[in-house]
Amino acid sequence: MTVTGFFSQFPEIWLVDFEFSAPSGERPTPLCMVAREFRSGRTMRMWQDDLFAQRECPFPLGPGALFVAYYASAELGCHLALGWPMPARILDLCVEFKCYTSGVTLPCKRDLLGALVYHGIDGIDPSEKELMRKLAMQGGTYKDEERAALLEYCEGDVVALAKLLPAMAPKIDLPRALLRGRYMAASARMEWDGVPTDLTLLEKLRSNWTAIQDQLIASIDRSYGIYEGRTFKAERFESWLAGEDIPWPRLPSGALNLEDDTFRQMARSYSRVAPIQELRYALSQLRLSELAVGHDGRNRCLLSAFQARTSRNQPSNSKFIFGPSVWLRGLIKPSSGRAIAYLDYEQQEFGIAAALSRDQAMQAAYASGDPYLEFAKQTRAVPPDATKASHKQQRELFKACVLAVQYGMGSKSLAERIGQPEIQARELLRLHRETYPVFWRWSRAAVDHAMLHGWLYTAFSWRVHVGSDANPRSLANFPMQANGAEMLRLACCLATEQGIMVCAPVHDALLIEASADEIDRVVEQAQACMAEASRIVLAGFELRTEAKTVRYPDRYMDPRGEKFWAEVMAILDVVPTGKPGPFVAFQNTTNGPPVGLSVDHPPTLISY
Repeated sequence: MTVTGFFSQFPEIWLVDFEFSAPSGERPTPLCMVAREFRSGRTMRMWQDDLFAQRECPFPLGPGALFVAYYASAELGCHLALGWPMPARILDLCVEFKCYTSGVTLPCKRDLLGALVYHGIDGIDPSEKELMRKLAMQGGTYKDEERAALLEYCEGDVVALAKLLPAMAPKIDLPRALLRGRYMAASARMEWDGVPTDLTLLEKLRSNWTAIQDQLIASIDRSYGIYEGRTFKAERFESWLAGEDIPWPRLPSGALNLEDDTFRQMARSYSRVAPIQELRYALSQLRLSELAVGHDGRNRCLLSAFQARTSRNQPSNSKFIFGPSVWLRGLIKPSSGRAIAYLDYEQQEFGIAAALSRDQAMQAAYASGDPYLEFAKQTRAVPPDATKASHKQQRELFKACVLAVQYGMGSKSLAERIGQPEIQARELLRLHRETYPVFWRWSRAAVDHAMLHGWLYTAFSWRVHVGSDANPRSLANFPMQANGAEMLRLACCLATEQGIMVCAPVHDALLIEASADEIDRVVEQAQACMAEASRIVLAGFELRTEAKTVRYPDRYMDPRGEKFWAEVMAILDVVPTGKPGPFVAFQNTTNGPPVGLSVDHPPTLISY
């Protein structure tokens, strides 16, 4: 059995799998490891005691060896736990399987068993695999027969890798695959470090959440009159909308569209809707018990790298601190002597569109520092000396138009977003087409290419496959979203490899941490990494970044959540303390059945 092509440059190819336990929010504890050299078949089987006795990794990690795993950040997290370096060359077969099946409907999952089935390879029985996963999640002390069973199970995955590698090799673009593997090392570091979280305050919120919810309804709904007890009344909400003259999207049946995405979109357009949107989420979906925070006060969860069709991360909304409602981000707080900084690309998608389309008018708008206001100036809708302060309303309209174009909105959706007649939305879209004709030709060409050839790709060859039922609006947005993902991943690689502590990637931003004395220097260093990443992805075009620094004892706060945070804190100051029972049932804010809120949830062990 041979692996041809670029793989011949590696004298050794090591297939590696770990089993480990990881309580919710905690770092992984390795249980066992099996590593096999692909060509020679040389195999290492090590239990926990042997692993921690190793002063260095027992197989080579330099450029001459290829490290192969299935979802490698799990194995690389074990490297961090053992104090072993990261491999120089990483090939993640899970990521590569996702890459060439992105957009394809598969008969099974994209886990190791699913990849084996896709390639017609026999694997471990799913029921046996689940049994072994539960045994690994058990943690603690194992009997001799349990150790043997886990080692056998671990070796079974390595044997599966040995079969899968030659089957997948002809489809792998190795140079770019190694770049994706490089990100999995960065991902492991970020998952290891986690986000500093105010654990004391979180526990207080958890213990009093039911009482806080009741007070939130009484406090917020006083101005709306929408709730009846804990039940959201659609007819009352409709009456309130009519009184406020807010045009609300409706379903084909004529009923109000009460989906979460609709509420989020309308809350961005109408600030009066935001408190109700936050309240609905706090009552129906927010599960404080599921937020994954370890005993050291760090929020850690699987980043789920390359999970989206655009290759973006998709961490659990309930476990990741940036997943739930924005007000909860107030729990992010550096410890004594430490500081954090939130660094985000400014108007990233606009800049990507300008660079990739080579539309000079759009590039000039980005270079101005305020592309939304510059767009208005380019159309002569505002005078050349207009500022954000002097023409705030006009700028917001043109900003909404730009965002609508980026997300493929039509005139009707844009009209709903800006709260204006559809004729005005059509006029804004017309101005965009006339001002940036090169961009529009490029965007249409991308959609045409996708429909004709059946795929689109990024600067680093992440592909999405396109079927006959493809949505042209999603296809038009793909180059901005997917290349934005490439850019952020490369920035994570550059930053973590320079020793910068990156706590988390957040869509188009990085949350970093350093000592309070060093944070300004580290921010500058991280911004240089982000600028370099943009230049590499966009062939020399550089995107700006903005930094928000928070030093102890201050806490991070998203401006969109400040009001709701203040409301919750005011309630928490006066609510009677005490821990409620382990389960509270309450009525969902939709017309569904009662749902349960666990307020005393024990840690969950996870094994991969």
